Amino acid sequence: MSEQRDPRTVVILGSTGSIGTQALEVIDWRRDEFHVVGLAAGGSDVALFARQVIDFRPQVVALAKATAGQDLQLALYAEAKKRGWNEGEFTLPKILLGPDAATRLAAMPCDVVLNGITGSAGLMPTLATLEAGTTLALANKESLVIGGRLVTEAAAPGQMVAVDSEHSAFAQCLRAGRADEVRRLILTCSGGPFRGRSRAELADVTPEQAMKHPSWDMGRVITINSSTLVNKGLELLEAGLLYGVDLDDITVVVHPGSVVHSMVEFHDGATIAQLSPPDMKLPIALGLDWPRRIADASKPNDWSAPVDLHFEPLDSDAFGAVELARRCGKAGGSAPAVFNAANEVLVDAFCEGRIGFLDITDTIARVVDEHLALAGQPGGHLSDDQMTVDGVLAVDAWARTRAAELAEATA
Repeated sequence: MSEQRDPRTVVILGSTGSIGTQALEVIDWRRDEFHVVGLAAGGSDVALFARQVIDFRPQVVALAKATAGQDLQLALYAEAKKRGWNEGEFTLPKILLGPDAATRLAAMPCDVVLNGITGSAGLMPTLATLEAGTTLALANKESLVIGGRLVTEAAAPGQMVAVDSEHSAFAQCLRAGRADEVRRLILTCSGGPFRGRSRAELADVTPEQAMKHPSWDMGRVITINSSTLVNKGLELLEAGLLYGVDLDDITVVVHPGSVVHSMVEFHDGATIAQLSPPDMKLPIALGLDWPRRIADASKPNDWSAPVDLHFEPLDSDAFGAVELARRCGKAGGSAPAVFNAANEVLVDAFCEGRIGFLDITDTIARVVDEHLALAGQPGGHLSDDQMTVDGVLAVDAWARTRAAELAEATA
């Protein structure tokens, strides 16, 4: 007999993005188990946001775009009218506006906050969630990577639950043994759309080609990051921080089938793997109610048909972002924040045709090298002990400015 309980109250940050929309699909199937009390978005798709608000009736909503409040109200009334509702059948939620709106929403009482914001903008909402004592379902890996110990020290044991498919896989596999029995984590990687190409063959890659991921349907930034393998570098850093594993004990392997989402090797020689089709609804569902599993969150593999379990080593010469991220992680402190900030600027520059594909990782490396050389000066490296929120944000701003300058010089 299933356990009877009140629905879990959920706040979703980044509700109009890929993670947010899929999370709402999961919740829509299980209205008796989850109740959405807050939604946040950037404000670029007010019409979609209005439909979500009408569908799920949160008490509070947030938009980062401060000027979008009136647009949202008009969109809500238009959507209600489209559905044939009479005046008075829909009550406007409380609307928070501005760059800190998601952070304020993250602090409201609820059972779980799903942070699906893209990029470093997720840092302050992550910290607000942890400070409130709420379970954090973390899809915004960047906030953990750039915050480092600021985030890990703010989190109580078990308060952060990974939503990335690879880190959700680690969490599931790690339940097979004790922490002191783990030999290494094996982080799988599809290889992206350019698997098998040499560095020279990547020189003329276009943004359109880089957006065609062979396995996953994702937003622009993470799709480009998956083609450069910057995303895998961020995931390497995230895994080390989430599970307290030395970065040298995390191996990245290419698995184009995207069926094995990651593996844990134990010291007795056993390797435990988590397998499922490439569908984010499974790790999202686990993140919303960890460690409880939600029935039929995702379709299972069809084991009556052939399944691709091919693995191959990563070509670090063609795809240098993973080892660059490892170097940043070993440097510690603010180096991972610089890695992430420079990348966000350079992805935009690449998509706008101002730099080439290889320039993304090469320029990140230049910004990181300058940052490490400037220790003790403005824009210079902060050690773990020197890390503060203001310090990280200052370094983030410096890295963005420097990356933009180098991109302009490249163009």
